Amino acid sequence: MRILFLILAIMPFLLFAQSRRKKALAEQKAKEEINATIKSHVQFLASDILEGRRTGSHGEEMAMNYLINQYKLAGIAAGTENGYIQQFDINEGKQINEYTQLIINEKEAILNVDYFPLAYSANKSVKSFVAMSLNERGNIWFKDAKEIIEDNQDNPHFDMDDFLKKYTIKASSKGATALIIYNSSQTNDNIHFNKFDTSTIAPIPVIYLTNAGKDSFFRDNTAMQKVTVSVSMTPKFRTARNVVAFINNNASNTIVIGAHYDHLGYGEDKDALDTGHIIHNGADDNASGTAALIELAKKLNTSQARQNNYLFIHFSAEELGLLGSKYWIKHPSIKIIPNYMINMDMVGRYDTTRKLMIGGYGTSPKWGSILASIQNKNLLIRYDSSGMGPSDHASFYLDSIPVLFFFTGIHADYHKASDDWDKLNYDGEREIINYIFQVINATDDKGKISFSRTRETNNNSSPHFTVTLGVIPDYSFTGKGVRIDGTVTGKQAEKIGLQSGDVLIQLGEFRFSDLNHYMEALGKFKKGDTTKLIIKRREEEKIFDIHF
Repeated sequence: MRILFLILAIMPFLLFAQSRRKKALAEQKAKEEINATIKSHVQFLASDILEGRRTGSHGEEMAMNYLINQYKLAGIAAGTENGYIQQFDINEGKQINEYTQLIINEKEAILNVDYFPLAYSANKSVKSFVAMSLNERGNIWFKDAKEIIEDNQDNPHFDMDDFLKKYTIKASSKGATALIIYNSSQTNDNIHFNKFDTSTIAPIPVIYLTNAGKDSFFRDNTAMQKVTVSVSMTPKFRTARNVVAFINNNASNTIVIGAHYDHLGYGEDKDALDTGHIIHNGADDNASGTAALIELAKKLNTSQARQNNYLFIHFSAEELGLLGSKYWIKHPSIKIIPNYMINMDMVGRYDTTRKLMIGGYGTSPKWGSILASIQNKNLLIRYDSSGMGPSDHASFYLDSIPVLFFFTGIHADYHKASDDWDKLNYDGEREIINYIFQVINATDDKGKISFSRTRETNNNSSPHFTVTLGVIPDYSFTGKGVRIDGTVTGKQAEKIGLQSGDVLIQLGEFRFSDLNHYMEALGKFKKGDTTKLIIKRREEEKIFDIHF
């Protein structure tokens, strides 16, 4: 009898323990199922069959169709007036075709080593038996940039490009069949191939002969040689596609949640940090954020937090300079009032040493109390106040929208072919998704989140630069020079009064046609140097003194 009483006494405890054990097993099973789902997204997006999801590629299109299908299966509506796709063109400028040649006495010069065409050159092929020192009617002409530089050395507004365009027309009118420009001096001539040049096409082919080309083929400028100049260039465009989905709760404000889904392909766009024509699968960058966005959308679709609408954007062309998010800001896919924006880029490598970084902490005075209210035992977090950074949230911050940026850090596989699915921490990614879900829930009754500017760190210069102006380039600009979206707080550009929309055109003696040439020019200076910066503000040129 005593044994029966003892069993009856401990039975509730046994049942409670069994219940807790069942609950723990159920929770563990649910976690494993979510992990498996996240992993399946990443495995597909980062598989070789997608060939690295380069912007505009067939692989990126396959990823796009996968995303659309996931939203359809989840019952989440499209986020544009015409479906899930927001399409936009990327102008890649003029491309030099294989038919472009410079041949001297049957020996072919090397493109971009010995010579390159200028972007306003005519697409033609001409031959001459000619010497560099003789400019005769009906033949190819030569022009030494040294003469031009010396004649204009005291003119701060001199533009080599404009001069050469006018000179080409003049040479053509006097019988030149093509123009070859070279520079016998050691002075920089600021002559570049500007693929975005939209000026009038010259009547004759125009090429630039480098010092290497001159040394290889034209050591004696009086020697008669058989020269063939052929130029072939065509404009090139790439089609990119943002994928957009929408949960309409009929609320006044909309939370925008984003992640880019493009990557580097085979490294054709020169952003890879390894060499070789190999697939860059981009598991962490950014299949991880893409997978997280899909799963977060599913959670929000069944959430009780209904005081905001939710817009989910998978951005294309982030790797080309945040082009997808910039395009959305300028051409919203749907009429909304953005409350704030959350961006997930590389959220797959969480560990206790790397931690989770939350950027944008300073973009609203409300973020401090909101984030402090969230109970979290599973993540170690560090914060960064800046609203800027090399990912799509920067486009929203520059449009005065509060942002939060979730990121687990750079690693040895960043922008390399070794960034594969088996290196991700899926437990960590699941916890990050849950944390972001808590953040969104915590803002449900907060109304519109107010915006504030932050003191940004400068993310624009590469490590090998010793100086910076502190500008935020507009990567979508296809004009001549470097148009800026804004300036970095506390840096020189802000102090001298540069403004959004200003176009930088010359630093010291270095005139630049695009961002690459600007970076080359910046690399010529070191701390302590003084120089002048020339910009164009609307139609007016302005000159600023610079002290690095």
